[in-house]
Amino acid sequence: MKVILLERLEGWGGLGDVVTVKDGYARNFLLPRQKALRANAANLKVFEAQRAEIEARNAKAKESAAKSGEKLDGTQYVLIRQAGESGQLYGSVAGRDVADAVNAEGGKIERSMVVLDKPIKTLGMHEVKIRLHSEVVVTVTLNIARSQDEADRQARGENVISSQFEEERLAADQAAADLLEGGAGQIASDYVEA
Repeated sequence: MKVILLERLEGWGGLGDVVTVKDGYARNFLLPRQKALRANAANLKVFEAQRAEIEARNAKAKESAAKSGEKLDGTQYVLIRQAGESGQLYGSVAGRDVADAVNAEGGKIERSMVVLDKPIKTLGMHEVKIRLHSEVVVTVTLNIARSQDEADRQARGENVISSQFEEERLAADQAAADLLEGGAGQIASDYVEA
């Protein structure tokens, strides 16, 4: 189906472009959300008559998105999640979780604005893009940890998982050294003599 774009869409074109898209994409996404009009003679005339108004509305929306984006860009949010010993989350962090975290701190975004290429399934610091407008994208950082203490350590740049394994290895080495110092086999020999 041929449509006239009413705003810039990544991968398709800019405002006023006539592009061919799949029928389902046009019917289910572009047309209901007023991102496009069907490309026919009547709609082309209507679009050309209202082009200046549409461009002004789009510029105003872009300006307000840029203003709110200045507040969000570069901010950091802490998410406390349950995870295994290796740092794998029990579940994953999705767009809804990111939107809830941002909105809890006073931001105003919808989950559809969050751009996740793949779900986040590990502990650590993750950068996430938020598309406030088709031309305004900001980046926020998620600090995903098992506790607030762990989140503070990650914020300082420490890799919590590798330091945890290092601590466990040092504790095991210390226990082995204590065992050898105490004469691990001497007690058993006392019982054999009888």
